[in-house]
Amino acid sequence: MNYSFYKALCAGVFSAMTLLVLAYLESLGNYGIWLMAPFGATAVLVFGVPQSPLAKAKNVIVGHFLTALIGVVFVNFVGVDPVSIAVATGLAITAMMLTDTIHPAAGANPILIILSGQSWDFLLMPVLFGTVFIVLCGSFSNSINKKFAQFVADKKTA
Repeated sequence: MNYSFYKALCAGVFSAMTLLVLAYLESLGNYGIWLMAPFGATAVLVFGVPQSPLAKAKNVIVGHFLTALIGVVFVNFVGVDPVSIAVATGLAITAMMLTDTIHPAAGANPILIILSGQSWDFLLMPVLFGTVFIVLCGSFSNSINKKFAQFVADKKTA
């Protein structure tokens, strides 16, 4: 099997399985929110380009948390209007850059959170629990890919 094809297939399968678990937990209804749209873009980075600095665990978890925190602060203390959405998003980008935790998918968090009027609970579920779960699944996927790459390299030298 072509290694590029294997990597793409593995990224797609692990993304789907990870998001399926979060969507399933979401569908149970009594256990909080587990899924949010920016996680789709996070999956692209974590599973598709795991070597990218933007896909590092710190960037994913802290980037999402910081930007979500800014969104919730704006919902609770600033209000919802076009200016607050724009300022919160700009502030979120600045915060990620200053903390070296840039994660593009997290840039959507203030918009999502302000428009949907999320509360402080949103910081834990889905943001913190969801990002940690995605990072753990990404780490597992990455280790499988590395083992397969080593297996392919060993077969070529044998």
